[in-house]
Amino acid sequence: MALDQTFPATAPRAATGAADRLRPVRLWLYAVAALIVLMVVVGGATRLTESGLSITEWKPVTGTLPPLSDAQWQAEFEKYRQIPQYVQINRGMSLDEFKYIFWWEWGHRLLGRIIGFVFLLPFLFFLWRGLIDRPLGWKLTGLFVLGGLQGAVGWWMVASGLVNRVDVSQYRLATHLTLACIILAATVAVAVSLKPARAPQAVPAWLRTNAHILLAVVVLQIFLGGLVAGLDAGLTYTTWPLMDGHLVPPMANLFVQQPAWRNLFENVLTVQFNHRLFAYVLLALALGHYLAARRAGGAARQRALLIFGLVACQAMLGILTLIHQVPIDIALTHQFGATIVLIAATVHLVRLREAPAREATR
Repeated sequence: MALDQTFPATAPRAATGAADRLRPVRLWLYAVAALIVLMVVVGGATRLTESGLSITEWKPVTGTLPPLSDAQWQAEFEKYRQIPQYVQINRGMSLDEFKYIFWWEWGHRLLGRIIGFVFLLPFLFFLWRGLIDRPLGWKLTGLFVLGGLQGAVGWWMVASGLVNRVDVSQYRLATHLTLACIILAATVAVAVSLKPARAPQAVPAWLRTNAHILLAVVVLQIFLGGLVAGLDAGLTYTTWPLMDGHLVPPMANLFVQQPAWRNLFENVLTVQFNHRLFAYVLLALALGHYLAARRAGGAARQRALLIFGLVACQAMLGILTLIHQVPIDIALTHQFGATIVLIAATVHLVRLREAPAREATR
């Protein structure tokens, strides 16, 4: 009996001590996550300003410096003038206009390099100080590898727009955006796990399952948003709730291309409709999850309510982006909102996974 009374009091103290020791690591990961959010928003601005193809080469090291002389600027401009986007869309662009799009893309790439250094140098320092054990070290190594892969995917995306088309592939853009958000969610999950909740309340296993589904749909919706951005689909059907005069467009229009699966990725009508549809699905899931979490009570209920509120705000931002024909300020707020919903859903799931399971009650 004495042991039973002592153990619950000892475990929180041990967990608290470990959390205090790992506080610098946790804060560092939160800083990395904040930079990833900024990277996503700047990437959105790069897309909206049609700047992504202004730098036609991938130079991970020497590309860190921008052009520093008139001759270098002219050389960069000449490279851009060789690609289809300039020839077919921007012919006659001035050097000053080129500089505007160049700085957006250069800033986006520079921020990616900064994130790499902000991750790698403290990681090595914490390893040297012995703050990172083997399991955590493997997780962080995995995050670093994903970050390097993201850089390669970014160039893979840009390369798709340098020959035979005037913009990047929507497949590759959606992949690039989704991978960034997966890295963001993984970074947040590791950071949150380094400070376990004090005395977590028991929750039914089905609530965890529901939270997994909710997070998966958030990621899917971000992927669908990437397809919309890649096809400029938000500029095509700009009314709500009707779309081309229908709540649900005719199937013949939704699946006009053959084979049918191509419509999911290449038909502007279908791509935008899917993004709308899953917004409704996500809103319904968030509401249902909140109603379910009310039965669990405590922090789970509060987090679920926050997620529902964030999803509702995000849906409203999506509607405003659409009906105002994608103004950059609202569109970037919408993209930022997606990362906040993702973070909230990730934190919620991590906390539910930490909580002890309890039998479902009627």
